[in-house]
Amino acid sequence: MRAVFFKGNNHPLEIRDIKKPKPVKDQVLVKMKYAALNHRDLWIMSEQTNAGDGIILGSDGTGIIESGGEDVDPMLYGMEVIINPSLNWGNNPVVHGDSFKILGYPDNGTFSDYLLISKKYIFEKPEHLSFSEAAAVPLSALTAYRALFSKARLRPGEKVLITGIGGSAALWTMQFAVHYKANVFITSGKQEKLERAKQLGATDGFNYKDPNWTEAARKAAGGFDIIIDTAGGPDFSKLFELAMPGGRIVNFGRTAGNVGEINLRNFYSKQLSLFGTTMGTRDEFLSMLDFIEGRNIKPIIDSEFTLENIQQAIDHMKQEQQFGKIILKIA
Repeated sequence: MRAVFFKGNNHPLEIRDIKKPKPVKDQVLVKMKYAALNHRDLWIMSEQTNAGDGIILGSDGTGIIESGGEDVDPMLYGMEVIINPSLNWGNNPVVHGDSFKILGYPDNGTFSDYLLISKKYIFEKPEHLSFSEAAAVPLSALTAYRALFSKARLRPGEKVLITGIGGSAALWTMQFAVHYKANVFITSGKQEKLERAKQLGATDGFNYKDPNWTEAARKAAGGFDIIIDTAGGPDFSKLFELAMPGGRIVNFGRTAGNVGEINLRNFYSKQLSLFGTTMGTRDEFLSMLDFIEGRNIKPIIDSEFTLENIQQAIDHMKQEQQFGKIILKIA
């Protein structure tokens, strides 16, 4: 079987032929059809200096169960599945435990012909999604669902601002909010992304490269009940100015770097709530799938590459031009 290995940030990715693993106990062997990239893959590749003999990257994927260990019902064989990459969350739904991991590092991930994983992390693929569409769901849709519903507790009709539209998690957040009858606004550094987002249901958008974008946002919306931030960075402090009294701000990304100075007076005088979040629980994964199926939502896909062309896919993500998910065709 083929697998993409990462050895460290001073090494190029390697596609190796390795022996197909055998499942034991509650493990299933999934023949992968499609996988997908996340910014997490880029962070691992830039920040991890040594991964020993190599780790198979990849958190998102779909495929078909080929076989299982002795504790797996053979009736599962042949099932078309989607994989939950949120591993070992723990018993506290508020925060993950010390054993929490995300599939793809340090455990082998989805960029290979086969994935060996416990049966508790596989779920039946939504019928209305193709394999390539289903591969675009797991990590980013779960993160978006928890941010919007578990943390921010969105209510219909509220005004929501989503920063950095174009990435998959931001787009999932927008789609969920639009389908939940929220009034959705977005930001981007590219006008074409703003226009595409408005075609998908956003009310208005603001170019954060414009030094007066916050004034335009305040004029258009008057303030926001919920702000979902995907980037952090120096503009993060502006979100406290844009939040309505009693507003909720949720962050799950750092693509723009660490935040600068925050106006604490705005924070406490408005009685704002600030949440950090990442990934989600098994129950949230199931609720997210139900939400997607019940409303027949499909992901926004930017482009598709073959497994052999994974470096091209990664280079494409580094250019930050994508609008939607970057997919890898495996089989």
